[in-house]
Amino acid sequence: MRLRFPLAALALSLFTAGCDRGSRPEQLGTPAPLFTVSDGTNTVDLAKLRGKVVLLNFWASWCAPCLEELPSLEDLHHQMPEIVFAGVSIDTDKAAYNQFLKQHHVDFTTVIDTEQQSNMRYGTYRPPESYIIDKHGLIRRKFIGPQDWTSPEITEILTKLSAEH
Repeated sequence: MRLRFPLAALALSLFTAGCDRGSRPEQLGTPAPLFTVSDGTNTVDLAKLRGKVVLLNFWASWCAPCLEELPSLEDLHHQMPEIVFAGVSIDTDKAAYNQFLKQHHVDFTTVIDTEQQSNMRYGTYRPPESYIIDKHGLIRRKFIGPQDWTSPEITEILTKLSAEH
């Protein structure tokens, strides 16, 4: 009988830890970890993006939720050209990555980080996860899972951040 509670508590903590990635509120308001990733075609260098609002999106070609959110992400990219869209694929297969870009006509800047160093700096291991970074390089929002990027809530956040000096 004495083992039931500790085992139940352990099982519950493992279950909730595995399912709840959380929004990591401790990241909000902190400097976005800097990285540079170049894949030979494109480069994302967060240090060079200071002074601009950045939507940093970690994704992968094998990720169904990433595909689900892609149309609204593309729509937002076209609606708000003042926002820098930086996609980082955590694919390890460059051919699958390139095929995905061609097939889905991704037209915002995206790179592949086969070493998965950039996402590890953010504690992001299961895409899609996205960050809104303000002009000062601070993380202002984190989104876990697929989003409707053209929702009024998100466009309002981005509009306000774009207007800040």
